[in-house]
Amino acid sequence: MSFWRKIAGLAVRGVDEAECEECPPGLPGADPAFSTAVTALGAKLAKADGQAQSEEYDVFSVIFRADAGSEGAIRRLYQLARQTTRGFEGYARRLKKRYGGCPRLLEDVLDGLFYIAAADGVVTGDELSYLARVSELFGQSPLTFRRLKATYLGAANDDPYVILGVAPDAPDEAVRAAWRAHLSESHPDRARARGLPQEFVEVAEAKAASINAAYDEIVRDRKAMRLEGAA
Repeated sequence: MSFWRKIAGLAVRGVDEAECEECPPGLPGADPAFSTAVTALGAKLAKADGQAQSEEYDVFSVIFRADAGSEGAIRRLYQLARQTTRGFEGYARRLKKRYGGCPRLLEDVLDGLFYIAAADGVVTGDELSYLARVSELFGQSPLTFRRLKATYLGAANDDPYVILGVAPDAPDEAVRAAWRAHLSESHPDRARARGLPQEFVEVAEAKAASINAAYDEIVRDRKAMRLEGAA
């Protein structure tokens, strides 16, 4: 959540670490379009699970800290926006259009939304669908969404990226290097060379097969995503 904490202190330091040549000038937190869109997305996320508790604004305000002069307006907008999830896609598109040249900033926005969704200890299927749609509208890779999801919800033990010990959005070269390193460490021939019993060799064979299967799954998934993106 470092980005959201930075927003509170950026005005004092006068430096915008998220700013780039293609983004609107100035602090994102001082941009009315940014504040409005993020507030609406956070509020509508609170409604995505079918409930809109008043306490959820407290969680939102911890993440997105409005200055004293605008806190009242932000709260009113939040209360209005949380009445329904309708319209959230429009706000996500506005952020994409305005800050599309700053993918790190948009990732931090999604990171903040994940934090809000997970604050009550449960991320519902409807909330996850909401977050996935926002990520899609932001133009983010499914691998970026997968990494953030794993950050807050954890990853299954049989997740191929967990098996290889790399992030879901790691470059192809890093995935390939991890595959080779793990395969080298777990190769059955090493067990045989050390004179270990057959049972150890069989364990090594099973682990090597798991590593190969994980790498093959990642390669297939990435190829499918590239083909889908080119269509």
